[in-house]
Amino acid sequence: MSERAYYRNLQEYLKALEQHGELVRVTRPINKDTELHPLVRLQYRGLPEAERKAFLFENVVDSRGRSYDIPVAVACVAGTRSIYALGLKCRPEEIPQHWADAYARPIQPVVVDKGPVQEVVLEGEYLNQQGLDLLPIPISTPGFDNAPYTSASQWITKHPETGVFNIAVYRGQLKAPRRLGCHVNTPHHGLRLHWLRYRELGIREMPVAVVIGSAPHLIYTAVAKVPVDVSEYDIAGGLAGEPVELVRCRTVDLLVPAEAEIVIEGVIPTDAIELEGPFGEYPGYMARRGPTFFLEVTCITHRRNPIYEAMLSQMPPSESSKIRQIAQQGVVRRVVEQELGLRDRLKGVYFPESAGSFGVCVVSFKKEKPDEPMQVLEALHRRRVVSKLAVVVDDDINPSDPDAVFWALAYRMQPHRDVRVAPGVATALDPSIVPPWAEKDALASEKLEAEASVLLVDATRKWPYPPLSLPTREFMEKAMVLWKELGLPELHLKEPWFGYPLGYWTEEEQGEAALAVQGRYYETGEKFKQSGRKTL
Repeated sequence: MSERAYYRNLQEYLKALEQHGELVRVTRPINKDTELHPLVRLQYRGLPEAERKAFLFENVVDSRGRSYDIPVAVACVAGTRSIYALGLKCRPEEIPQHWADAYARPIQPVVVDKGPVQEVVLEGEYLNQQGLDLLPIPISTPGFDNAPYTSASQWITKHPETGVFNIAVYRGQLKAPRRLGCHVNTPHHGLRLHWLRYRELGIREMPVAVVIGSAPHLIYTAVAKVPVDVSEYDIAGGLAGEPVELVRCRTVDLLVPAEAEIVIEGVIPTDAIELEGPFGEYPGYMARRGPTFFLEVTCITHRRNPIYEAMLSQMPPSESSKIRQIAQQGVVRRVVEQELGLRDRLKGVYFPESAGSFGVCVVSFKKEKPDEPMQVLEALHRRRVVSKLAVVVDDDINPSDPDAVFWALAYRMQPHRDVRVAPGVATALDPSIVPPWAEKDALASEKLEAEASVLLVDATRKWPYPPLSLPTREFMEKAMVLWKELGLPELHLKEPWFGYPLGYWTEEEQGEAALAVQGRYYETGEKFKQSGRKTL
């Protein structure tokens, strides 16, 4: 077999993580119901991002005393930005361009006759006796979750008329050996749109395949907001630089990655829903129970020695907030650079993980026309990529520095003039939209839209400003030399670290400043006495 540039599968990728010192192997018995997620959670509450790792649990047990032959990998695709970059085989700073290239040059998948994901096929009576219990599905929020839930599960559906595939990551509640819940948290996600179309056509069952464990580019694409008429398989191919190899499912008319670890095949009824939840979700709160879709399992296939992949979500920061942050920033970059044509003037995009990488977005770019900031904000609103607060700042503001952003909000905008309240993006996972006891029927999600709103804030300068009140660069650079000579602690400078003009500063004022540093400030005082004194 010829050498491939990209990872063939999850296991090959995990080896790369280990080679780079990014993987922790745990060989002692770990209870998937009470210990596994809490252990990984600790690094997100107690370590800086640079020190966090991916985990591979090789000796998994449960609260009923069962042992599993299948290891569990957690935080392996987006535990940190560096881990995510390894998943793309690029440097962290190259991630945005890697995504841009994938959208510019998508590669369609190829269908192969067979693949490792179907080395073991389980169907018939086996599903009734063991079925999904084969899988070491962890409990993500012990003490609050009501069951194990799949968390890195890629749900694959196909539009009944166009045949376009959709792949998205949804949680799946383990309900029975052959029944899995499916929660879709907004009314505009692919699976729900496909389900509605099947229902409109009078088709009682929608075929579904759930992929667990794959080369990382597939789950990266599944989290991204790919246009509805584009297949995630094509974009994943663009990320890898080669086509995704697919095999046909055994019991449903779908195509799945041939090199995946595990695939759950089944159907979602279009004439019935049932209760699901509660489950700890990415806004940092427990998502309440409510009626939603469920999958009836028809077949399980897997590699001979599969690895189960889970994702750490719940309270941010988490693995899910990191993978969502990078995906969302890519969407905004495409909107600003391609749709609005501001490619050369975009400085940065930032989604704070503390806001779930969805609630708040800050865009920094060089404004040339007064109406450009609101054009950017309205474009983001149309694309539904931010749920609560979208802010545009000037290109001298670092969008990822909250101090700089708060400074811009305080002194570069006026709420009555520069803030617009627009209809928001509703998600039943946001407890601020409606009380937790309100109905959140999957069929009535649109009702939430009327209760959601988003702030669009233009925090750019509206006219020339005086210079920043910091010493100019010349003096700060000399001070840095002096600092080092004094043996003071190493500096980590944040922008802005020197003053610069912003359009409103006269030659006279600059001349006075030059006199001051020469010790000739009395000359300015005398000038003021002669020309500026007024008798009251």
